[in-house]
Amino acid sequence: MNPNATGITARNVRSLSLRRVSLDGTVDSSPIYVGGVIVVTTTYGRTEAIDPSTGAVRWRFTPPGYSSWAGSAQLTTATPVADPGGASVYAASPGGRIYKLSLANGHAAWSVSITRLPSREKLAAALNFARGHVIATTGGYIGDAPPYQGHVAVIDAAHGRLLHVWNSLCSNRHALISPSSCPASDSAIWGRSGAVVDPSSGDLLVATGNAPWDGRTNWGDATLRLDPNATRLVGNYTPADTEQLNSSDADLGSTSPVVLDAGHLAQGGKDGKIRVLSVARMRGGAPHRGGELQVVSTPSGTDLFTAPAVWHTGASTWMFAADNGATQAWRWSGGRLRPAWRHATGGTSPVVAGGLLFVYDPGGGLDVYAPTTGALVIRLQCGGGHWNSPIVVDGHVVLPEGNANAHATSGVLDIWSVR
Repeated sequence: MNPNATGITARNVRSLSLRRVSLDGTVDSSPIYVGGVIVVTTTYGRTEAIDPSTGAVRWRFTPPGYSSWAGSAQLTTATPVADPGGASVYAASPGGRIYKLSLANGHAAWSVSITRLPSREKLAAALNFARGHVIATTGGYIGDAPPYQGHVAVIDAAHGRLLHVWNSLCSNRHALISPSSCPASDSAIWGRSGAVVDPSSGDLLVATGNAPWDGRTNWGDATLRLDPNATRLVGNYTPADTEQLNSSDADLGSTSPVVLDAGHLAQGGKDGKIRVLSVARMRGGAPHRGGELQVVSTPSGTDLFTAPAVWHTGASTWMFAADNGATQAWRWSGGRLRPAWRHATGGTSPVVAGGLLFVYDPGGGLDVYAPTTGALVIRLQCGGGHWNSPIVVDGHVVLPEGNANAHATSGVLDIWSVR
């Protein structure tokens, strides 16, 4: 790993200058950086391209229906994604649609709906891109008001056709369903990373929230592996106490699966546990219940709502996780997570970049650590937030502030830059 690749190092991170950019919406997710601009999607679906050197908005896309959602409880917290060529970005809206936008001017080339009930099925998790496909998932809103289901939607990026849908409830139905037509509800796919693409196989990895599990067509509180097109289930896992998780609102799917290596995953949850899973034991369409290789506590033993980070450096592999009460590092060695260090400061999804570990404290402040020792390098001052997490790229650290649940139509983007 080249520690200078981001332009931010342990030597210059203490001397960054801060620019605070006012936005016409709250970004309760992560920015992306493509073609020299920062792209963000606000909670009410406005997607904007921002010049990181000046803070100027280069273009703004406002989806149809914006005025009916603005200030309401219907929103999105999905991070946009760019195509590998960098000519287009893909963004979600509270209306349940995915838009393909030109990076040059923000004009929409197409849009497609991935839900039949956007007022109940929220586009909460990050979008992903693989093999010419945009991959998106659906979840639910605070309060878990039925009916809704978790869906994995695979979209043709070139033309905007909805190619395949995999339903975590009523999974024997292979198309977008009306939520009320399925006897089971919930099973949100809402972890911050959404559908994770396994780099060794191209398979899609998701985790589901509370709902019935029967190992046949209902897959609540489960870690699931789908083929790259989301046409079939090729691996699965649910804890032995899946009924207890369902009844106590202890979603296994409060975070997405994490790839430790080609044969192992880590899966956190709202029950304060992180489970190490064997890919081989999960394999196949037959139900797999229990059989974890290891179970460790989340950093403070509480709900894990964030996406852990995995860092491969030399011959070593590290995992970092943060919850509301603490931040912790483990070394992955010999098929086990081995504790390395822990700090009693919570955070959102950790980011490793330029040989540094960045963890946003939603109470206010961006902590920068030495990843192998946990030594605090600096705390960058900023306001509070919710699920926001930073990016570190091209001499900039970029972090949105604010909480989607405040239903605000304004927000702040912090940009720290090398002088």
